[in-house]
Amino acid sequence: MSAITLRSVVKRYGSVEVVHGIDLDVEEGEFVVLLGPSGCGKTTTLRMVAGLEDVSDGELSIAGRRVNEVAPKDRGVAMVFQNYALYPHMSVRQNMEFALRPLGLDAAEVDRRIQEAAGILGLGELLARKPAQLSGGQRQRVAMGRAMVRTPDVFLFDEPLSNLDAKLRTQVRLEIGKLHNRLGTTVLYVTHDQVEAMTLADKIVVMQNGHIEQVGTPEQVYAHPNNMFVASFIGSPSMNMIPARHEGGRLRAEGLDLAVPSRFEGKLPEGQDVVIGIRPTGLQRAEPGAADAVVARVEVTEFLGNEALLDIRVGDHELIAEIPAAGRPAPGDEVSLTFDPSVIHLFDPQTGATLSR
Repeated sequence: MSAITLRSVVKRYGSVEVVHGIDLDVEEGEFVVLLGPSGCGKTTTLRMVAGLEDVSDGELSIAGRRVNEVAPKDRGVAMVFQNYALYPHMSVRQNMEFALRPLGLDAAEVDRRIQEAAGILGLGELLARKPAQLSGGQRQRVAMGRAMVRTPDVFLFDEPLSNLDAKLRTQVRLEIGKLHNRLGTTVLYVTHDQVEAMTLADKIVVMQNGHIEQVGTPEQVYAHPNNMFVASFIGSPSMNMIPARHEGGRLRAEGLDLAVPSRFEGKLPEGQDVVIGIRPTGLQRAEPGAADAVVARVEVTEFLGNEALLDIRVGDHELIAEIPAAGRPAPGDEVSLTFDPSVIHLFDPQTGATLSR
């Protein structure tokens, strides 16, 4: 039985439809990330699961029970918000106790749950403090603890790291991953940050304009994107996209003349327009004159430690290459690069759909 099931779920505000009949299964114990740009419908979907937004059409089930009309407190879910949503006049302990009031537990059980959550999250020495006395990372851990004490069937996270600085984001992200591994509770997590999605998720749900574009493991959505949107949204830096045409077994564009990768042979009609997709790591330094090498002019070099990013120009195309930092070229240099045929993707320029399957 799935922990969360959405069937043809629609959300409308008046006459404006913002979530368009999506289907999704979240299995028990899974860590599922809803990923997409601002306005894609991911937070609205999460809030429908939480009961904070009504479902306009379709069916939403939690643990096999239809919950379309069930109050948020009776759904067996607990939500961690972007802005912590802590009561500023209450101590950490009181914030966690407040979450337990609707359950009618005795004082001993309340204390047991608070002490257990505080021990897991390292909050034991902070229980008497007020939120104003805590760092951003500590406040987010308190918000997580307040959700934990309810022992929910499902944890819901709405952009929980977006208010933290880079170092704290990494730290709290690791804590969330450890928490899930320890508790094994189902998690539905919303973010626009693909690094969070790739590092935390068992399964990623990529959304755009209220539609689900792809569902898969981090490896699947990275290596086998369904379309140009997923390909360009997943991965940093983004995948390079180059309009080209199939002519005589070659992929031709200004400044490019590449052999069609063997897995596409016999699948592309002569004269078909395509979009070549290749990640920056798929562009590799080559000796001048090497087979299928292209000559690129370096515009900008970015040093990243072991690697360097090259902003290069090939004909009219501006591309990004990621190469070892040692011996990197300087701006203004010309370099020869080959396209690794094993990681070339081809897309339909009209629909954006992959041609790689």
